[in-house]
Amino acid sequence: VQLVESGGGLVHPGGSLRLSCVASGFAIREYAMSWYRQAPGKERELVATITSADGTKYDLDSVKGRFTISRDVAKDTVYLEMNNLKPDDTGVYYCKDRWGRITHDYWGQGTQVTVSS
Repeated sequence: VQLVESGGGLVHPGGSLRLSCVASGFAIREYAMSWYRQAPGKERELVATITSADGTKYDLDSVKGRFTISRDVAKDTVYLEMNNLKPDDTGVYYCKDRWGRITHDYWGQGTQVTVSS
């Protein structure tokens, strides 16, 4: 099982980024997949989830209307489209199956997002 996140970078406030997470060793179609983030000095928090039925849920009020989670099951890839980025969105972003059924304690390397002027 492997998760490889990419797409992060340095962006000005108001900018956009699209994060990708490629899964290998399992089929994401069978699992709810989530994006998490960890800001400097803070605990990792759940950002958004897409279910196996393509339902979506945004767990942070601060990202609603700005972030969109999606997936391509043919590519075993989960995306996080982030618009109107704010400095508080800064952190390392990770993806994972929502309940850890397949990844257990494993986390990918994450992708760094920095929002700064």
